[in-house]
Parts: sequence; structure tokens; C-alpha cells
Amino acid sequence: MVASFPVKANGAKAMKGPERVATLLLAMGKPSANRILRHFSEDEIRIVTKSAAQLGPVSPSQIETLVDEFASNFSTGADVVGSVAHIEKLLSGVLTPEQIADILNDVAGTANRSIWERISTVSESAIASYLLKEHPQTAALILTKVKPSCAAKVMAQLPQPLRNNLMRRMLSMKPIVDETMKNIEKTLHEDFMTNFSKNAGSDTHAKIADIINKMEREHMEDVLTSLSTVRPKSAEILRGLLFTFDDIVKLTPRDRTTLFDQVPPDRVVLALKGTTEEFRKVVLAALSSRVRRMIEHELSSKEPSPHRDIAEARRSITDLALDMAGRGEIVINSESDDESFV
Repeated sequence: MVASFPVKANGAKAMKGPERVATLLLAMGKPSANRILRHFSEDEIRIVTKSAAQLGPVSPSQIETLVDEFASNFSTGADVVGSVAHIEKLLSGVLTPEQIADILNDVAGTANRSIWERISTVSESAIASYLLKEHPQTAALILTKVKPSCAAKVMAQLPQPLRNNLMRRMLSMKPIVDETMKNIEKTLHEDFMTNFSKNAGSDTHAKIADIINKMEREHMEDVLTSLSTVRPKSAEILRGLLFTFDDIVKLTPRDRTTLFDQVPPDRVVLALKGTTEEFRKVVLAALSSRVRRMIEHELSSKEPSPHRDIAEARRSITDLALDMAGRGEIVINSESDDESFV
């Protein structure tokens, strides 16, 4: 639909913002106008529609002048400096002063919240690692600003003494003056978010390692072998992040005991079926005498169990070990080989 505008008898009059928008939309036709209108809010569409209905005749020369002005702004480089003043100028004439004020207040609020919303989307382990290097008061402030669900997950990653310390500081946190808060937000943006984006690759490896950890052993080896041929460095990094049921023997005796204290005896029985005698000895040594005797008795019966049940029992123990390591309760993939089983 191309607009047809009769020439006004009393000559052209200056157009206001909504009228200019309506004229351009009508002149460009339905397909193009529809694509642009999809980006308008309901209120904006209502304003432009009202202006279009009341527009009346517009001369071809007016349309040409309006299009030329529009094209000239972009060919010479339109002023698109992102500031509140430019936003206010852009909206002036399109919306009422009251509507502009509401929008600008909302924009200012969004700008202040954006850094906290962005941090809330970062993995809790990355945030926890960052907070460990900061002063406790700064860490407490950050935790009061991010989303509660994010703060709770981050707190779970921190050592208990620090966690309790931060909670006390958060409870006694006093209001921060605007200028100080702006400086903190600027520092966080430059320091934390920039560094996180640079280290996004390592976070990706951790996520992929978590996926591979949950695969069947043969599938895991197949994936890693395939990766080794095309991306050997990534495969090497992933192997360092993986932790399988077989790696339990690489834990220190203390960490093995801590782990198996959380595993029901019947699950240990299932997981140990099909393992070597040497492997069983290492695991059983981590158990109490009573539990060890009970499990040895069950294993001596040699009653067969479905392969699926055995695999699920082993996977559940591996997942538990990874969760406990994430909380700092045990250490996996230790550099020391003193306790390794070969």
C-alpha cells in the first residue's frame, strides 16, 4: 500500500514527531511498515495510529523533503550517542512529557541493575572464585545485589567460615552512597565481566566435561578419542576435568571415607560388582568395619545384577563425588599420585 496524499490547499505545515513517523510508515508501504511496527510497543503503535488517522493530506513535496531529511541524517552520520539527553530528544514529540519521564526513569533503573543482572547469569563457581579474592565486605555487597537464587548457589560454593562471615556482613550492610556504588559497578564491569568473557572457554570445557562424565564408559572413550584427532588440546583439558568411578581409587583415604559415608551400603554393593579384587580392597578400606563386613558378605554371594543397575550405582557415586568436590568437601583430580591405584 503506497500512500496518496493530496496537496493541502492552505499550504504545508510543520509536522511533529508522531506525524513524521506516520507519514514515513504510510509512504514506505505495508510490508516494510509491518517489519518496523513489530519493534514498537502497544502504546507507541496507538500514538502513531492516531496521528495517521488525523494526518490529512500530505503533499508529495512534503514526503520528498521528509525522506531526504531522513536519508541525509544517515548518510552524514546520525547522532547516536547513547545518553539520557539524546533519548529524551528522540522521544520528544512522539510521546507526552509524562510518558517520556516514565521511560527515562525506567531506563536509568535498568542501567543501574544491568551489571547485577549480568553477574546473576554467570556460573556460581566463577562468582565464588572471584569473591574469594575480594575483601569480605565487597563480597557481601555483591551478594546483596545479585538475584537471591544466584546468591544462595554462590554461598554454597564458599567455605563455611567465610559463608557465615559474609552472612553477618550482609545483615549489617549499610546503604552505599550513589557515587561509591557507581564506582563499584564500573570496577565490576571492567574487572569481573570482562575477565569472565575472556575465560568463557574454560567454563565451556567444564560444562562439556560434566556432560561427558554422565556418559557410559565406552561412549566417553569414543567421544574423547574422536576429539583427540580434531581438537587434541581440548581433549587434553577435558580429560583433566573428568572423574569416573575408576578414579575413586585416586582419592586420598580421608576423602574416600568422606565420600562413602554418604553412600548407602546397597549402592556400594551394586557398584563394586564386576570390579577387580584390588579395586574392592581400596574402596572397602574406606568403610567402617560393620559396613565392610556386610558388603563383603553380599559380594561373596555372587548374585548377578543387571548391568544397567550397576552402571547407575556407579554413576550416582561419581555424581556425588563431583558435587562434594564442588562444595569443597573432597578434592578430586589431585596432582599427587601417592594414593593412586595402578
